[in-house]
Amino acid sequence: MIAAPSSNAGKTSVATGLLAALTARGLTVSPHKVGPDYIDPGYHGLAAGRPGRNLDPWLVGEERIAPLLLRGALHPRPADVAVIEGVMGLFDGATHPSVEPGFSSTAHVAGLLRAPVLLVVDASSQARSVAALVHGFATFDPGVRLGGVVLNRVGSDRHEAILRDALAAAGVPVLGAVRRMEQLHTPSRHLGLIPAAERSDAALATVRRLGEVVAASVDLDAVLALARSAPPLDAVPWDPAAEVAPAPGRPRIAVAGGPAFTFGYTENTELLEAAGAEVVVVDPLRDEHLPPGTAGLVVGGGFPEVHAAELSANASLRADVAALAARGAPVAAECAGLLYLGRELEGLPMCGVLDVATAMSPRLTLGYRAAVAVTDSVLAPAGTRVRGHEFHRTHADPPAGAPGAWRWSATGPEGFATGGVHASYLHLHWAGSPQLASRFVTACARRSENVRAHR
Repeated sequence: MIAAPSSNAGKTSVATGLLAALTARGLTVSPHKVGPDYIDPGYHGLAAGRPGRNLDPWLVGEERIAPLLLRGALHPRPADVAVIEGVMGLFDGATHPSVEPGFSSTAHVAGLLRAPVLLVVDASSQARSVAALVHGFATFDPGVRLGGVVLNRVGSDRHEAILRDALAAAGVPVLGAVRRMEQLHTPSRHLGLIPAAERSDAALATVRRLGEVVAASVDLDAVLALARSAPPLDAVPWDPAAEVAPAPGRPRIAVAGGPAFTFGYTENTELLEAAGAEVVVVDPLRDEHLPPGTAGLVVGGGFPEVHAAELSANASLRADVAALAARGAPVAAECAGLLYLGRELEGLPMCGVLDVATAMSPRLTLGYRAAVAVTDSVLAPAGTRVRGHEFHRTHADPPAGAPGAWRWSATGPEGFATGGVHASYLHLHWAGSPQLASRFVTACARRSENVRAHR
């Protein structure tokens, strides 16, 4: 587990570099991320050559954390080591009245997996005080095993020597020291790092350089020894085929991808396929039409606001999406998908499936949500309880239809559930609610059967 005392300590750079360095050694590495974030796993996937997977007890339940880790570590082929990047500070978790403090934190997940922790410390503005900081993190929770430290943003040989001497007295091994290198800065914007899929060659170059830096600055043999000290997991690997039953007819479901729609959990697609669907990726920036025979559409999260002009210019695909929804085909949209289905985004025409205008907002909306389905939809029957998260800096006018999709606060319903369309700002990890995938694919199968029956 790669953790840090706080956000912005450099744990994403160290975790990504470690993944790349170990992969360059010829090891098969399984990348994972604590929390709901979609962007870091994209860089992890570039570094390791296999999908980065999220481990979030809020979204999927504590009981699924070890099985999901094992799924990633064994699929598509067995890995030699799993590297997990934490979230925020080591002990920072969900702030929700339904759970105890620290729930879904890095420490919580490390405890569930009995994984040793490698603490990334930003040493740029401290010297001997680093020992007090690390001592506090090592002793705060007896259930967390701090196995070593990587010093980040070290200024000089002298600075490194002072830090190492201080930590030696504290009894915590230093497994690496990374110098300050501003040229490795990863570009950010309004929701954090720019997704790897958008940066293309630049992202690959950054990941490769991070791997070189970590290989030269971190004792990889000591890190692997620390990883081998983790006890065996008493769990069965998560299997999507055990969660859902396949619907008949193998309906074709288009899933939005490409640079504008980069937010999606790997398990969601695996569940769609296990539930009997043929999944085909469509890029709304490039593809002019939906795949022939499309029975349903899933449009997840991403940054359509950044690509609004290009999305709007692809009028033929927008018309296909509108026609699909008008025929009553199942359409599930989350966050960015809601923006795409609306009437307009930042004044530019979108699909017009929903009579909604969306635009950028000065306020960031962020947090975990415990939601209840307001009405029957292609995703869930009324009353279904789910756990998800919001993460956006846009707003919709109106914010909800009648009766809406979900409710999680006293302010009223959120989202839209009308006909075959379900659109909301709420992000969901379907491994926590696999019945969503099963219901959606079944609806698509019925739609396909009805179409064939009327030909």
